[in-house]
Amino acid sequence: LLGDSVLQFSTVIGVYLFAMGLGSWLSRFVERQIIGVFLQVELLVGVIGGLMPAALFAVHSLLPPGEAAPFRVLLYALVLLVGTLVGLEIPLVMRILKRHFSARYGLKDLVSQVLTFDYLGALLVALAFPLVLVPHLGLVRTGVAFGLLNVAVAIWALWIFRAELRARRTHTAAGLLAAALLLAALAGADRL
Repeated sequence: LLGDSVLQFSTVIGVYLFAMGLGSWLSRFVERQIIGVFLQVELLVGVIGGLMPAALFAVHSLLPPGEAAPFRVLLYALVLLVGTLVGLEIPLVMRILKRHFSARYGLKDLVSQVLTFDYLGALLVALAFPLVLVPHLGLVRTGVAFGLLNVAVAIWALWIFRAELRARRTHTAAGLLAAALLLAALAGADRL
């Protein structure tokens, strides 16, 4: 939408990686209800990240021709927000796994496995996104589909750790609401 794809790719990836580092740093301040915070982060990544392409297209279409500054501000604010949330995920997952599986696996094994799956997943997504998903689903549906994957992870984690959650009904309601919102966006993707 902004042209100069090399500049946009570089700056978006740079801001995203910076934001992931910021999220990792912020994870140190999460001391209680780690599973609940993880669920909230997953749902926020799912909804914000899943609806981001549609929101950016909508904002761009409303701007007068040649007026890109508000779009850039929104783009980088959303990239910063989603990147920060994603940066929170891995440290929280490692802390959850360490608490539940430290008897079976040492810290070095947990870190190795989490990062291995994260990097393999990044490769699969990097290939599937331009070669399979966008050509067949389009940008809006692809964004929503990835959002639904995050919501599914949150609901799965909710099920696994249900006995440890204080506000299980609230988390369940939030998960169902996020899933319904994204499913509605998927159904209405052509109109979006």
